[in-house]
Amino acid sequence: MRTGTLGALGAGAVAMTAAPDAVAAAAVTETVTETAERVSQRDWKRLAASLSPGATLYRPANSGYPPLAIPFNHRYAGIHPAGIVACATTRDVRESIRWARAVGLPAVPRSGLGHNYAGYSATTGLLLNMSRMKNIVTTPLRGAARSRAYGPIKVVHGAGTVTVGAGVTNGDLHPLLEEQGIFVPTGRCPTVGVAGLVLGGGIGFSDKMFGLTCDRLVATTVVLASGRVVEASAASEPDLFWACRGGAGNNFGVHTSFTFQYERFQGDVGFYRLGWSLDSVLPVMATAQRIAQETSDNKRFHLRLGIGTHGRTRNQIRTNAGVNAIGQYYGPLDELRAVLAPLLAIGTADERARNCAALREVTPAEASTLLSATTPVEKFASKSAVLNSRTTLTERQVSAAAQQLLDWPGSGNPEGAGFAMFALGGEINRVPRRATAFVHRDDLFILAAETSWADYDSPEVAAANLHWLHDFYDALFPGAPPEHSYQNFPDPKLRDWREAYYGVNYPRLVRVKRKYDPTGFFRYPQAIGS
Repeated sequence: MRTGTLGALGAGAVAMTAAPDAVAAAAVTETVTETAERVSQRDWKRLAASLSPGATLYRPANSGYPPLAIPFNHRYAGIHPAGIVACATTRDVRESIRWARAVGLPAVPRSGLGHNYAGYSATTGLLLNMSRMKNIVTTPLRGAARSRAYGPIKVVHGAGTVTVGAGVTNGDLHPLLEEQGIFVPTGRCPTVGVAGLVLGGGIGFSDKMFGLTCDRLVATTVVLASGRVVEASAASEPDLFWACRGGAGNNFGVHTSFTFQYERFQGDVGFYRLGWSLDSVLPVMATAQRIAQETSDNKRFHLRLGIGTHGRTRNQIRTNAGVNAIGQYYGPLDELRAVLAPLLAIGTADERARNCAALREVTPAEASTLLSATTPVEKFASKSAVLNSRTTLTERQVSAAAQQLLDWPGSGNPEGAGFAMFALGGEINRVPRRATAFVHRDDLFILAAETSWADYDSPEVAAANLHWLHDFYDALFPGAPPEHSYQNFPDPKLRDWREAYYGVNYPRLVRVKRKYDPTGFFRYPQAIGS
């Protein structure tokens, strides 16, 4: 984890003789193979005929099938859809769902490249690929909007709305920021679909300042299991709108568009990227966590810190192990320098000089690029925890994790292994816990521990990585982990996932599920109501 990027799926220990990628695929494969084989060619032709001219049905024999079938995390590459509909319109989604229900196949949406950490955007049924639904429409606010200067940057709050199709990714919104200063708080991975991000919450480097992605949502178009199309907002289908903001995707229907409130920027922000050898892990982690607590209410300051390494040999793993912190600040650079002063005083003379020089003013668009990081390619696994002020990492936990990091078995994936901690607070924590389905409103960090390996690595390397992740997480949280985890980092090994992901909001989510999907058509191992 050279830059502390986030990984994919949580997993526990796997026997060294197991085939972990096959186990992972089997865990999310529906028992639908026989049903799919009974679907006739006439049925498939009927589905194809119901689609709009811009849509395409792909079967396994089609040349366009393989690149759409494989998910981003290749751990789940063994899950092969019976068919894929590349949807172009809401009608395509509606017809596909109606058809799937009629023939007895599940229908699973995939908004981006299939980043779902537990493989829940893979299916042996009908895969609804939303990548052609790329429309982006902005609507400026008529009349005066509230503007405020934060040092060298001017922000027009609530400047308008932007409506995006279900295939739009984080990266697709970057040109709006670069060319027009239009900003919606999204995640840092450019290839992740906005749909999956917003439905589970949506953390990023501006969420303390402007709220989670789900907090900016004002309306969404949803195709229900019945085929009915509804618009969910505060004024229409309010229960569904509540559930869509943090209740996770593929639970209540298939979303085809989202409308967000956006901000408009003018000026520069502060950016920083700091790094140290693992020798400084104890003072850096203690100091950074203290800064995060002291600035929890300071919505202008954001911090992501972590430890990581990469390599194949023991020497490479030890040499590459380090600590890092990255973030931005909506305000003058001297204010940012004052906040980070305790961190800038840590390390060798070279590290201190390099870190002091790493603070600079950049445009918001430049910051977005500098802060971006792609989810590890090929194969990866992750486990998460939500930390509050009482459960921040102690010196003993950090020491144990650092030692475990040096025992990482290695792999051919350059993204390596480690953990990342994303600060919460600010606008996130000003929303009541029950106001949206996203319940983690009184917390300080979302932590993700991860490991990665290459497609060409042996099953023994994969099993060793998964076993290490289990031990690494146990070193971080001996005895019992924190009670909450982030629903956008689903962990199929998590026992009480209902409480961990949704807390006090789970009973209401079940009621919404029964109202909008009474037969449980949209289902997977950690679906609401399962």
